[in-house]
Amino acid sequence: MHTHESAPPGGAGTPGGTGSTLAGAGEENHAARSHPEHVVLDIGGELGALIVHADAAMLGTEVEISPTGEDELRSHKDVLQRQINGRPAYTAVFDKVSAGSYTLWVNNRPRARDVAVIAGAVAELDWR
Repeated sequence: MHTHESAPPGGAGTPGGTGSTLAGAGEENHAARSHPEHVVLDIGGELGALIVHADAAMLGTEVEISPTGEDELRSHKDVLQRQINGRPAYTAVFDKVSAGSYTLWVNNRPRARDVAVIAGAVAELDWR
């Protein structure tokens, strides 16, 4: 499943992409433009969210997420350019994530393990 912030999110635990940052033939390069629209997070009940703050060098990079111990069950989001307080910010935003522990992947390699997502809350990682 290939999901982006503008598409209905797949949430964690859904088979994901390959780690490639290039758009395929006829596919829009989603990261090529700035994303000034507001991000609406679907959290509550048993669902939380995770925001990964990255450097500009990661623009367009797919960040994959999988439940801890289930490395093959990945979904992904791209690092997109947004605006925070009038300044460019580069983030990957995961919403509708079941409370639990996760591994984050970049280029098919684990970048962070045991990342906690809490129900009804927004977790943040700073990779800048």
